[in-house]
Amino acid sequence: MMEYQEMHVIEENNISEGPHRKESGKRGRKPGRKSAEKVDMKAKLERSRQSARECRARKKLRYQYLEELVADREKAVFALRKELEKYLDWAKELDEGRVPEGIQELMEELATLKQES
Repeated sequence: MMEYQEMHVIEENNISEGPHRKESGKRGRKPGRKSAEKVDMKAKLERSRQSARECRARKKLRYQYLEELVADREKAVFALRKELEKYLDWAKELDEGRVPEGIQELMEELATLKQES
């Protein structure tokens, strides 16, 4: 029973010390610093706005780059599909026993390339 009463007294002492305790590290506004804080806040806000502008500019450039990249790839895909279609048509004509238009020029080019190397 004695231990319980001692603990109770210790707890009451701790509770009574709490609200009266004030140190220099407290939170909230500090009196007498209004003008310096306003200047600081304005500078911070301007830095934040500038950073946001730069971020939007980088984002815009990145999207432009990606759009150009996609457009170039789409052109390449279109050209390759056209070439594939031409070769498929040539294969059909060869299967039917005809010599397709343009194949003779291709064969001559390959022959000259083979002779050069």
